[in-house]
Amino acid sequence: MGIGGIGIWQLLIILLIVVMLFGTKKLRNLGSDLGGALKGFKTAMKDDKGEAEDEEEDENSEDTAGQTIDATAEKVEKE
Repeated sequence: MGIGGIGIWQLLIILLIVVMLFGTKKLRNLGSDLGGALKGFKTAMKDDKGEAEDEEEDENSEDTAGQTIDATAEKVEKE
């Protein structure tokens, strides 16, 4: 048995009907459009993840800078 109780022969018949209805050129264009959309989505997700990591690094560096300024101010006050 194949996917959901459908055998390999039923899948081949469905594929043949789809090719006859739409033609190979239209299916090829549809596949390339779908592939381009997925590639764009993956790129956008990577860019978004990179921006989030950059923001976290910026926040961490600001916290460290604030701590350094506070420590320097305390030293100056002690003197």
